[in-house]
Amino acid sequence: MTKTVTTIVAPEGSLEVLSQHEVERLRDTSGSGLHDLLRRCALAVLNSGTPTDDSREVLETYKDFDIEVIQEDRGLRLKLENAPAGAFVDGRMIRGIREHLSAVLRDIVYVSNEIQNNDSFDLNNSQGITNAVFHILRNAGALKSGYSPNMVVCWGGHSISREEYDYSKSVGYQLGLRHKDICTGCGPGAMKGPMKGAHVAHAKQRFDGGRYLGISEPGIIAAEAPNPIVNELVIMPDIEKRLEAFLRVGHGIIVFPGGVGTTEEILYLLGVLMHPNNADMPLPVVFTGPASSAPYFEQVDAFIRSTLGPQAANRYQIIIDDPVAVAMAMCHGIDRLTLFRRDNDDAFYFNWRLTVPLEFQQPFNPTHDAMAGLNLGLEQPVHELAANLRRAFSGIVAGNVKEQGIRAIEEHGPYQLHAPGELMRQLDSLLKAFVTQHRMKLPGSNYQPCYELVG
Repeated sequence: MTKTVTTIVAPEGSLEVLSQHEVERLRDTSGSGLHDLLRRCALAVLNSGTPTDDSREVLETYKDFDIEVIQEDRGLRLKLENAPAGAFVDGRMIRGIREHLSAVLRDIVYVSNEIQNNDSFDLNNSQGITNAVFHILRNAGALKSGYSPNMVVCWGGHSISREEYDYSKSVGYQLGLRHKDICTGCGPGAMKGPMKGAHVAHAKQRFDGGRYLGISEPGIIAAEAPNPIVNELVIMPDIEKRLEAFLRVGHGIIVFPGGVGTTEEILYLLGVLMHPNNADMPLPVVFTGPASSAPYFEQVDAFIRSTLGPQAANRYQIIIDDPVAVAMAMCHGIDRLTLFRRDNDDAFYFNWRLTVPLEFQQPFNPTHDAMAGLNLGLEQPVHELAANLRRAFSGIVAGNVKEQGIRAIEEHGPYQLHAPGELMRQLDSLLKAFVTQHRMKLPGSNYQPCYELVG
């Protein structure tokens, strides 16, 4: 029987009071209310550390869990019913989890009140979306002025081998020795490894200000709950704003082995960097893994070259089995980025000069019709192909681990992706390799593909 705890806790952080209207919306269980969103995100945070990447399984395991916001004269309280017992020690909630729970509440309230229901933000144009990303990050305290660039974004799979995890930890360690901070998707695997390695290195260097920034979104947080190293958590409203946030706050990007989610991130990154306005913008990008991962990166590199072309491949370097070389490449690249930002009077804490086309910013709802209608033809401009390939992989992520996607697959069958001959062969080869290497789901899971490739 699943152990649970019912209790009342106070938030840990800056959000101490809410208006009556905000409290009512958080309690509202209707479609226009925020209660379901708060409940799902809160449960994900409280369930951190559980070895599952199936968000529906988490919700069904704790179907009796509920959260209620209580506004008292002395401040805000959260009533938790049937919460996962693992979030507590001797009846008291673990402080890091309490901080993450408060971050969830803070971002849900802010996005609803100040972004989605605010005419000041036009979420139908590129500038408005970028402004929204900036304000969400600023409200969360994630934008630190007065510091030289040192934030390294690390991407990679939640389902990786022990060897790949240890390697990501070694890279994080080398970055930490060089006083670099880490930003990831906040989950397990290649998101936890670099943070853990950097945390040890920061301790050795007596570097007290180490930042371990995790950026998530409601659809993925249950499958990739925040790992315990994360000391700053931000919940963006959707995957597209999450991806833009990575590129706006990061000063360098490292990609470890992963699956479709990591490929989605790679396609987003390269599609944005290939926009003509970004041609001269420095951003160090390194693909890396242990020696056993060399075939994985060879396959990913071949897929990029065959679909997006050699120009896209020129935006990254591949370094195999050498954490020191990876860290040094990041340091040199960040030095060049720093000079560029200074020469162009651009902020260190937010990359305003980066052009993110609207097709990379607009939320994509991976319905069966939307997936089948994606244009994957090679005749379109390269950055548009990258945008559509990114949407395809985003849909596969939804079908693999997101509650709504899993239910849609069960009801209507696999998504269908229509691709021309050569691209279909490349996609088929890459996706089959991910399945064989257990990169679609956590090891031990019986993976049933949520997609079909149609010529």
